[in-house]
Amino acid sequence: MTARNIIGSLEKLIKLHKSFNQLAIRKTAILKANDTEAITALLISEQKHIKAISQTDKERERAVEEFLAANGTVGQPASIHTVTELTGPEETEVLKMLKAALIDEVAKLKERNGLNQQLIYQSLQFIGISRK
Repeated sequence: MTARNIIGSLEKLIKLHKSFNQLAIRKTAILKANDTEAITALLISEQKHIKAISQTDKERERAVEEFLAANGTVGQPASIHTVTELTGPEETEVLKMLKAALIDEVAKLKERNGLNQQLIYQSLQFIGISRK
């Protein structure tokens, strides 16, 4: 059995995270403009992305479990490292690249979300609402 389903799930996760990052960038602009209607619409889009990412991650987990079971390694950690020990050099390289790309997108999202949190906090301070 190949790691094709795992690769497909990782590619989809990267695409979703890139799109989510674009939303986070838009959110920064919206927060700076204090556009409450746009924030509401954006939050709806974010929820859709979160749901899609969660669903795709569950697909990835299933694909990894099926791959490990098909390769006789049930009970092993369901990680990319474990999978790459069972794949050929080409698939191993693709999996490593995808893992790095996903980590990069998640790091960008975390950084952008931190900035957005700071903007929200500053806005709340400006209008006199303290953070709990």
